[in-house]
Amino acid sequence: MSRLFGTDGVRGLANSVVTAELCLDLSVAAAHVLGEAGVFSASVDRRGRPVAVVGRDTRVSGEFLEAAVVAGLLSAGVDVRLLGVLPTPGVAFLTESLGADLGVVLSASHNPMPDNGIKFLARGGVKLDDAIETAIEKRLREPWERPTGEAVGRVSTYEAAVTDYARHLVSTVDTSLTGIKVVLDCAHGAASVAGPLALRDAGADVVAICADPDGLNINEGCGSTHLGVLQRAVVEHGADVGFALDGDADRCLAVDHEGNVVDGDQILAVLALAMRDAGTLKSDTVVATVMSNLGFVHAMRERGVGVRQTKVGDRYVLEAMKEFGYTLGGEQSGHVVMSGHATTGDGILTALHVLARMAEHGQSLQDLAGVMTRLPQVLVNVPDVDKSRTDEDAVVAAAVAEAELELGDGGRVLLRPSGTEPLVRVMVEAGTPEHASAVAHRLADVVRTRLSLS
Repeated sequence: MSRLFGTDGVRGLANSVVTAELCLDLSVAAAHVLGEAGVFSASVDRRGRPVAVVGRDTRVSGEFLEAAVVAGLLSAGVDVRLLGVLPTPGVAFLTESLGADLGVVLSASHNPMPDNGIKFLARGGVKLDDAIETAIEKRLREPWERPTGEAVGRVSTYEAAVTDYARHLVSTVDTSLTGIKVVLDCAHGAASVAGPLALRDAGADVVAICADPDGLNINEGCGSTHLGVLQRAVVEHGADVGFALDGDADRCLAVDHEGNVVDGDQILAVLALAMRDAGTLKSDTVVATVMSNLGFVHAMRERGVGVRQTKVGDRYVLEAMKEFGYTLGGEQSGHVVMSGHATTGDGILTALHVLARMAEHGQSLQDLAGVMTRLPQVLVNVPDVDKSRTDEDAVVAAAVAEAELELGDGGRVLLRPSGTEPLVRVMVEAGTPEHASAVAHRLADVVRTRLSLS
């Protein structure tokens, strides 16, 4: 059987792949695995039962999946505190601040509305280790002794979830944002209330758009995957800056006052320098992935900031941060982790700290983001190839070496096998789009010829 858990929980078409039955079974298995691992022993409520918090995004399917999760946890003898609609980082924060033994998030992040997903957070609001997720999968639908009578769990609603989370976010910045006009695209998602609340409480003048979720419109033509609506709104409202969140608000991209996109690399550069100046950037090093633009690496190097690169995925960024104690990491897609304030990527937190940097220096985001120059980047997908031989074929290796020699220090080549398809991604950065495209397609032809499955 293929592995259920991906890099960010279990995700798929709601009521087809991600069903009520699956969510119930996973919740029971998670309660058993974590309970037997001794995770629950240190924190139980006054009735002697462990406690879980459960939050979700705005998808209509979240309503019945939430009910299934609650049923599973209660039947396993776990008390549940419902957080309602709340961003993933908000659930992580409350898992820690409420001393819960387990956090559960129902969301498919930036995926289209018909999808949904479930992920579990361990005590402290951190993601589960791979070994724990594997153990949960193995325990699915096993026979078990069910608690009865007073031993079954109880459910309650935690009414202060949004306000507690927003208060925490605002407490992380020391600079008033008064005088800054912000457009915030909430993607009709989980941050539709918490996002505008936090930014306004920090002093910003907020224009909230795409903040009217109806269960069906999450991520629909808006948010971090569709920046056009935000670009237009920033210009129309004469705003200083705009930020776009995704459905569960764990990522954030930005737009400057002229409507130009500011991507995750640029945001990471702005925050890295802010934290370095504040003395909070551990070892003056930021964690990024191999997909970060070479312009980011060059800009950081020129300013004395080290860059540790990982495989693509916020999971790997988090692992490196945890292993070496780094305090800032992120991805080009807008996942930014500030470990001094959060255990996972947090789009609202990211926006607040970018705004604080703007306020402190009296500079526009355009000026701040100008610290780095993005090199043109071209990505070519080569399907129907034997991706396992990407690093083994001598002809492919020679073509890559030739391209790297041609580009020198002014460019870069990356061949990355897909994790789920018979496909290799060829990424090239160069001084001009034309040069990057020419090298990328030349390499793609070599990969297609040498690694073809036919």
